[in-house]
Amino acid sequence: MAASASAALAPALPGMAQASAPLRRRRPGDAGWPSSAAWKRLNDAVGGNLIAVRSPVEACAADAHGADCTALFANLRNPYYIADQPALTETTGWTDAWSTQPSAYAVAARSAADISAAVLFARQHDLRLVVKGRGHSYQGTSNAPDSLLVWTHFMHDVTLHDAFVAQGCPASTAQAAVTLDAGADWIQAYSAVTTRAGRYVQGGGCTTVGVAGLIQSGGFGSFSKHYGTAAAGLLEAEVVTADGKIRTVNRCMEPDLFWALKGGGGGSFGVVSKITLRLRDLPASWGGAHFTVKAASDEAYRRLIRRFVGFYRDALFNDHWGEQANFSTRNELDVSMVFHGLSAGQAQAAWKPFLDWVAASPNDYAFDGSPDIGTLASTKAWWDPQWRKEHGQDVFRTDPRTGADPNSVWWKGDAGQVGWFIYGFDSLWLPASLLEGDAQERLANALFASTRSAGVGLHFNKGLAGAPADAIAAARDTATNPLVLDAFALAITADGQGPAFPGIPGHEPDAAAGRSGAANVGRCADALRAIVPVAGSYVSESNYFEKNWQTSYWGSNYPRLAAIKKRYDPTGLFFVHNGVGSEEWSADGFTRR
Repeated sequence: MAASASAALAPALPGMAQASAPLRRRRPGDAGWPSSAAWKRLNDAVGGNLIAVRSPVEACAADAHGADCTALFANLRNPYYIADQPALTETTGWTDAWSTQPSAYAVAARSAADISAAVLFARQHDLRLVVKGRGHSYQGTSNAPDSLLVWTHFMHDVTLHDAFVAQGCPASTAQAAVTLDAGADWIQAYSAVTTRAGRYVQGGGCTTVGVAGLIQSGGFGSFSKHYGTAAAGLLEAEVVTADGKIRTVNRCMEPDLFWALKGGGGGSFGVVSKITLRLRDLPASWGGAHFTVKAASDEAYRRLIRRFVGFYRDALFNDHWGEQANFSTRNELDVSMVFHGLSAGQAQAAWKPFLDWVAASPNDYAFDGSPDIGTLASTKAWWDPQWRKEHGQDVFRTDPRTGADPNSVWWKGDAGQVGWFIYGFDSLWLPASLLEGDAQERLANALFASTRSAGVGLHFNKGLAGAPADAIAAARDTATNPLVLDAFALAITADGQGPAFPGIPGHEPDAAAGRSGAANVGRCADALRAIVPVAGSYVSESNYFEKNWQTSYWGSNYPRLAAIKKRYDPTGLFFVHNGVGSEEWSADGFTRR
């Protein structure tokens, strides 16, 4: 099928030598828009899997208060419903930036050959091409109006290997691995690898994120402080590049493109159809520490933050501990951290000095309930919704639709991201030097100052300072900004509302609230940047309006990424907002700036 599809579509392609000529991507109604016969040829080439996309939001345009519209907005709280719709994305938009809009057509790909046919067709007809797995992109990179969508939703096979050898590499490199199709999400990966096979793969913390998109962004999971980034565990990828060629890349075959896929940003270098990741043994234990402390005054809150900073440095700044501590505008510290490789007693002993300090000042501090610090009885059960339910652990939400896979779950803590419309979002890596000596005071003061504008979370698993040497070395060999190697945490601040669509009465984005929220988020981030003047930002969790994004996202790696982009995609076919090489093209993707 791959050969026949390429043969049918290739003759009319513009030559690579002609790529620099100014062109405009075609839109419906343009003279160059593909004819019905052309779309039929594409449909035949992809086995009948071409879809004329219609958005379920159309029901609200007809009747914003009708039953269909009401049902839609209920479904928009379910990430699995969203993933099943080619017209929808997990994030519905961003104030003054973008709102989700459907493609004109989608190729519901079942194979790399289908993807190749779509890529060749887009090049032949000068179409905007967009790629979507699960549609989680905060930047809106998985949607574009009037485009041809490559939709990998139906590609979700998972294959485990006892002794995987990447193509072209020596047999001595054989190791346990898992191969995942691009449409798989992380709960599918964890169900196969951990729940059923008793192994570990470093992936993402959010269960509904697509595996391919996370790898291309770099990819942090709850336990990255020990295992490193998800991208660092990539052993091999199958990718369709702008010439329509299906390539297998690894450290032995086309190593530059392989490196670029490890954190160079999704949708910039090609369409990844399959990835193979390293597997690990499960640790002796998983566990968590959860509690909230309320301070009675601003001054007490400042002291609480200062105490926590010093405590983290002394007791938790190691590869056992991950996830986050959140500081709110309500003078609350909310701890939601996880650990591995410790007993419940060891974890409780680690926290005891801090908890005792809080308890010793009842006039200044109060716990919201009792601190919960403990381990899971079964390491295979971390992502097992049935085991969690049977043991009274109400941590997941489940796809409520009839016939849904019982493993289609998402963490309750991630529910706010489902269908949300972003007001403002920012992130920056905090260097480990802020945990030393007098710098702790500056950090604590900056954190307190930031909370006068918006809440901020420290995601300790998204900074690799304190990780083992092998995890640092592997992450250094990715495209992610090297600043992550010396960061103890990624600070994140954000605001938004539930699902929203312009032009739908009662369901429109609140522009005034959005701009106010964005301003608050900006002031919050600025308070931290005041003590970190050179701060990188994580590409998948960053500001849409990021200044100097090339340096912020990729640092010293950007020139190499830009060179690889020009080699494999000289026409800018793969164009995403703030993606590698996007500064050279206008939004239509063809006319050079």
